[in-house]
Amino acid sequence: MRKLLLIVVLCPIGAGLGWWYFHERALPNYGPLYREYAYVTNGRSNTVSVIDLRTFELAKTLKVGSEPTGIAANTRKNEIYVVNAGSSNVSVIDAENNEVVATIGVHGRPYFIDVSPDGKQAYVANSASNNVSVLDLEKRSVLGTLRVGVSPGLARVTPDASTLAVSNRGDDTVSLIDVSNLKARSTIPACQQPGDIAILPDSSKAFVACSGSGQVASIDLKSDKLLALLDVGKTPVHLALKPDGGELIVSNFDSDNISVIETSTNEVSGSYLIGTHPVRGIVTSDNSRLYVSNFISNTVAVYDIDRGKMIASLTVGSHPDGLALSKNENYLLVLDSQSGDVTVIQKRTPTKLEPSEYSLLTMIPLGVQPNNIVVKSFVVAKPQKTVGPAVSLKSVPVASRSRAAPVLLQSAHHHEFALALYRRPDRH
Repeated sequence: MRKLLLIVVLCPIGAGLGWWYFHERALPNYGPLYREYAYVTNGRSNTVSVIDLRTFELAKTLKVGSEPTGIAANTRKNEIYVVNAGSSNVSVIDAENNEVVATIGVHGRPYFIDVSPDGKQAYVANSASNNVSVLDLEKRSVLGTLRVGVSPGLARVTPDASTLAVSNRGDDTVSLIDVSNLKARSTIPACQQPGDIAILPDSSKAFVACSGSGQVASIDLKSDKLLALLDVGKTPVHLALKPDGGELIVSNFDSDNISVIETSTNEVSGSYLIGTHPVRGIVTSDNSRLYVSNFISNTVAVYDIDRGKMIASLTVGSHPDGLALSKNENYLLVLDSQSGDVTVIQKRTPTKLEPSEYSLLTMIPLGVQPNNIVVKSFVVAKPQKTVGPAVSLKSVPVASRSRAAPVLLQSAHHHEFALALYRRPDRH
């Protein structure tokens, strides 16, 4: 009888403790006028999934062009830009209403887009036509077309908006364009199959990953000179720059490690095993943590930059690829390209009963082959009361985050889409 009584008493207590131990922390409440969305391109569905990051639910699915790949947010107004490789155009999404409001035609097989710091222009490298389209985002039209090298994969503008760097995979060069007059300034022989580009915050240097030679090129943007070719691992496909610009982390797809480059001295300070086929990296705003998606091991590695070691390996969905952080950086979004969903990982303060910093919050179904993601947050102005039809809300942009620069890799699963571009853009 005593045992039965003890069981009756302890069961509710145990259940309560179990709930307290395993339950997720309450989602933050920013007020009714706050908006925060994640936008995901689904390469085989020809759609963009819109995720409400206030509730972590799928808010909308938008039809865009054919084979959507790259995506970017405008930091000065509430618009999202989607590059459609198959239909060679750019879809413009109004983030306040989450609707496609315009389509801008470009040239052959574009994959990525970069937006100028003032939010007025955007740059799209067209891999099949050997040129870059310059877009006027105010007029939603093409401002000009610039001839560059062979099979350009990526065009990236410097933070001071003075220079556009373009990696040309077909002829192993990097084109530098003067943004003020939209004219080519230099063509620099680099290394084999240049792809991803990272530019220092002071706009002094560009680093270019060359997957064909296992190197990263360092280029002086003031003198237009190649400073160094740095040997890293096999098939470097992605560059993640610390926000302070001091270190650059290279994801080496075929050597299962990352390389750390000291940007001031152009030296590789070390290489570290991180997982099977690392493809993307993203660094927190305080420069302390690096997250790396491992395409084959279906994990995300957590790397402590200050300690120089991996501190956790988090299981996610099948073939994780694109990464993004929520505005408060308490949530990591991982695109699972094969399983067609996004894994949401929650960062929390460890306790004695909950020693782990990270836990799975949820998994949200997306379209087929999600590949790139961007986060946009803003506050809408308080709407005026009206008797007639609803009117559009004016809004104030807060932040947009696409912390992991777009990257492409070669795999059988991704070969036809943007994630293969950095390895073989000429096959499209």
